[in-house]
Amino acid sequence: MKKNIHPKYQQVLFVDSSTGHRFVCGSTLQPEGTEVFEGTEYPVQKVSTSSASHPFFTGSKQLVDAEGRVDKFKKRYAQKPAKDGEGEQQEQKEEAPAKKVAKKK
Repeated sequence: MKKNIHPKYQQVLFVDSSTGHRFVCGSTLQPEGTEVFEGTEYPVQKVSTSSASHPFFTGSKQLVDAEGRVDKFKKRYAQKPAKDGEGEQQEQKEEAPAKKVAKKK
């Protein structure tokens, strides 16, 4: 490795600003402030969202999609019940004439 071209790698204290959750992780960030966490002084970086506050990890907002895609498709394109006079006409249209099969001699 070349010397003096890589940023300094250090342990940084990340603080979730919405929940106050704190965790230490290795990073090349060079934050200005410092805080003491579990008896050790770390440079501190504040983050707006972490796994402690993100809805995906907390489960606070679940997907509204309770039905599957197939069920939605069937519901959307299902035939609606016909009115009194229309039902008989549709049934006649649906009945296909039987094919005549020629017998070979």
